[in-house]
Amino acid sequence: MLERMYPSNHKTVFVLDHTPYFGISCEYQIEFDFTKSRGPGFIPLAPISKSLWTCSVEAAVEYCRIVWDLFPTGKLVRFVVSDSTSHVLNSWTPSQQNLTFILNAMATMGIPPRAHQAGDYSVIHGLRAAIEALCECSDIQHEKRTSLTENASKVLNRCRVICITSARDNASIKSLEDIFQNVVIQQNKIAAGSDHLITVHHCHLVVINAFPNNMESQVTGHGPKDLSAILTSEVHSVQAGGGIAAKLSHLILNHYDLASTTVTGIPMKEEQNASSSANYDVEIFHSSAAHTSILRGNAADSALIRTQREGADYETVTLKWCTPRGCSAAEMQNCTAMHRITPVDVNSRPSSCLINFLLNGRSVMLEMPRKAGGKMISHLLAAHGGEIFVHTLVTARSVLEDPPSISEGCGGRVTDYRITDFGILMQNNKLVPSKRKMDEGDAEMPLNKMRGRLDRHTKYWPITISSTLIFNLKNYVDPLPSLLLKEELSDEEVVQCKQIIYNLIGLESKHEALQTPAMGQRGKGPRREEQYRIMWSELETFIRTHCRSDQHSRVLNCLLECRNKSDDEKFKGDKAVKEDKVELDQALRELDQFGKLSENQSSEYVSRASVIRATTDSPMSPPPVSVTTPPTIRTVRPSLPGGSIYSGPRTFLDMWVSRSSAEQKAVKEARPEFLGRTNGEGLPGGGSLAKLYTHLKDVDQRVNRSSDMVVDGVSGETSSSKSSS
Repeated sequence: MLERMYPSNHKTVFVLDHTPYFGISCEYQIEFDFTKSRGPGFIPLAPISKSLWTCSVEAAVEYCRIVWDLFPTGKLVRFVVSDSTSHVLNSWTPSQQNLTFILNAMATMGIPPRAHQAGDYSVIHGLRAAIEALCECSDIQHEKRTSLTENASKVLNRCRVICITSARDNASIKSLEDIFQNVVIQQNKIAAGSDHLITVHHCHLVVINAFPNNMESQVTGHGPKDLSAILTSEVHSVQAGGGIAAKLSHLILNHYDLASTTVTGIPMKEEQNASSSANYDVEIFHSSAAHTSILRGNAADSALIRTQREGADYETVTLKWCTPRGCSAAEMQNCTAMHRITPVDVNSRPSSCLINFLLNGRSVMLEMPRKAGGKMISHLLAAHGGEIFVHTLVTARSVLEDPPSISEGCGGRVTDYRITDFGILMQNNKLVPSKRKMDEGDAEMPLNKMRGRLDRHTKYWPITISSTLIFNLKNYVDPLPSLLLKEELSDEEVVQCKQIIYNLIGLESKHEALQTPAMGQRGKGPRREEQYRIMWSELETFIRTHCRSDQHSRVLNCLLECRNKSDDEKFKGDKAVKEDKVELDQALRELDQFGKLSENQSSEYVSRASVIRATTDSPMSPPPVSVTTPPTIRTVRPSLPGGSIYSGPRTFLDMWVSRSSAEQKAVKEARPEFLGRTNGEGLPGGGSLAKLYTHLKDVDQRVNRSSDMVVDGVSGETSSSKSSS
């Protein structure tokens, strides 16, 4: 809201570094040979390279051209040049807000001074002058402050400073930001005590660090960062040759809420051969509101036309040139918005041809391709009073046409919404003014009561016809749905609901198909058995959803009793066989896994096996023969609460479990215990610590003694041999 009422782009100050460093070359070579005919012995001109100062001036001036083309009034830009002192080139006066005045003032500055010339060269001088300029009121601000209205004292001075300089490292940038913030605070104190100045409520500092193309910068850029409540700073490090202009073209989109459109497929005659033509592209800038209608439409279509601009950091919307026509009052198009445009590359031949074509009274249609196929004319380019505008055409229904039907979905597709039932729902939950005032003793407010009623009515309410069956069988189930929505049911209404359930049971027993209206589905509907299954399932869901009293429970119990009886009669054999098979497969899988378990898991599995067997007992099975269970089996099979008819006899699983447990126990008792466990040293936390190879030292001692004996024997033999000889 603050940005709309007091935009930061109302006042912008460019601070250009004019120190000796900006007199060096940007090292970006440009061919300077413009001659077309080259005779024998022709010597081509050497390429040239611009200075850092020239690159920064051209980029800043182009920034101003775009701003003043799109916003003839209300957007003010000032220039401050900084070398040994600050040079303010223009003021906030509208007569000095044009390119002619700026270029003439730039011509008086000349090239940057030489490095050997004396002087305190710094960009800080220009930043101080920029803050002083921001504290000066513009004509619009002065008019609002002096107006005799209640908002006269609430004018906020929000502004922006764009500084093009060159720094050594991040520390230099941090020092520049700190100095700028301190100067803003000091200048605000001065402006607070003056009647002609206005304090800076918020400033957006944009630092563009420029360096030659053959060098590497030590400055790391960052996005917008709040340094304080009144200062936001961002830093960009770019190459001077082409980088400053590209960066400012990207920043201007965010600074002034602009968007880019690339008009593609423009037929133009070749300059060398007038008989042939080629297709060219022209990029234009305009307000971002021109793209609102197409970007908020189908996401697939929007993604198809949005592309990354080559060599830039922003996206552009690509629209195709359509056959131009004369723009007359009889052929005016139905448009929703109109915005000024300006070409991005104003000096290119395609841009010049397009602008001249439009200024001659012709109009150009721009069409947008669709992902599903086909094209749609979305914009119109036309000139009015010597200025070119982009018109956003209506791509949806016109307000002059009849309103669309609720049954039409996206793209005019007819859907199967329950429109009539929805109207009944709204009619039953309509709010009317209360005839009496509410007392403090009332238990519940009428509004809360109606919210609860609407919540109950919409707990189960299918939106489309194809997603429900019982609501399509009104001649069979009415008035059961409406009766169940009531707070309380009388005995007569309960009998009526039960009679409907009995009628449906009778139809199913007679194998009569349910007659449903055509719901827009192709082919045959579900089979009779499947139809009844879906109907009973949905009817039970609906009754359970609205079951909130004893009378409602009587209806639900009636349905459940009828359905259980019919299910037992119809699916008794198949269901029993299927359940027995599933339970048998589960028991066999458990039995297979038993042999893989370790010794520590055997007791746990015994309990699990007993639980599995107890849960698979069938109460309809005949009682078994009475067999006395051995004591070993009683220890293996713990008694379960309630018991089982199989608590006496032994099954194959019991025999397998008891035999496996006995074998494991016998093996455990027959195997001698590890000596380390019996002779190990006890540990404080439990367990024991045993030494491996306890007799290793004794073996080493015996080996050492035997080796000493061998050495002594050899030496003895040697001495005796010597004496004998």
